[in-house]
Amino acid sequence: MPELHPQTQLIDRFGRVVNYLRVSITDRCDFRCVYCMAENMTFMPRTHILSLEEIYYICQAFVELGVNKIRITGGEPLVRQGVVGLLQQLHGLSGLNELVLSSNGSKLGGMAADIKAAGVKRINISLDTLDPAKFKALTRTGDLEQVLTGINAARAAGFQNLKLNSVIMKHRNHDEVCDLVAFAVERGIDISFIEEMPLGLVDGRQRSESYYPSTEIKRDIQNRFTLNAVPYATGGPSDYFQVADTETRVGFISPHSANFCGSCNRVRLTAEGRLLLCLGNEDSVDLKTLIRQHPGDMALLKQTIIAAMQIKPQQHHFNIHEQPIIMRHMSATGG
Repeated sequence: MPELHPQTQLIDRFGRVVNYLRVSITDRCDFRCVYCMAENMTFMPRTHILSLEEIYYICQAFVELGVNKIRITGGEPLVRQGVVGLLQQLHGLSGLNELVLSSNGSKLGGMAADIKAAGVKRINISLDTLDPAKFKALTRTGDLEQVLTGINAARAAGFQNLKLNSVIMKHRNHDEVCDLVAFAVERGIDISFIEEMPLGLVDGRQRSESYYPSTEIKRDIQNRFTLNAVPYATGGPSDYFQVADTETRVGFISPHSANFCGSCNRVRLTAEGRLLLCLGNEDSVDLKTLIRQHPGDMALLKQTIIAAMQIKPQQHHFNIHEQPIIMRHMSATGG
């Protein structure tokens, strides 16, 4: 097939240009967050997971096809041995403009400086509560002080931008949104509030019971802060507002109340090597089997990725009031 201009190769059937790849390098995590996974998780055998070399090879193909932003996720990516070396390699890819990371913050205290030196520009850090007991309940295994230490280490390392991500649940942490904004404002960092996504079965509750929409989160924040709309975007789905007289932006990610699929520019590579075309659908292509059966055939890999754009669905169909059709947990998907 004829070579296309790199910026036009990954276009889906709805005319959306895909230039952002999210890569889960492990399904494992040192937390067991109640909205993300079951308490007693069974993780994939290590032989089922892409090697770091395979991850780099697939990322190289995407960048050569026009992807200019890669986010490394998990599970918790920093529990994967060799992650800093992988980040260094990815940073060296010609054409990659932005290498970013999502983390729960637990390992950042000892790794933030090395991650910055490896070429990561920005980090998103999960922080759902500032109450130690509530943090323990939400994460089941986490230590809030460890995460706060990680946030401080990331700030000290001098990243271009830090952002907190908070999944908000009614009767769990919805009453803390103003305190979380104040925490971000005091540190001059951004924060996004996320409606819970119905991926995988979770223990002991219906997700609809804890659903708290972005409109109510925003209303609560505006009781204490003035929010001004700003034309700011990071390539993700957040709708941003500036907290008046501060450096902090507040984002809202609203998969239920404000579907953001129309401008979707992302695909995901799961830890087991599936190219997932949509967070909320199972449309996928098995890239792991392809590259293991045809090692070194970069042309075939690229052709397969280009063809996969034609099965990217128009939108997800999350319904918080039903049992999830998607039985895949968020930890296996890449946050």
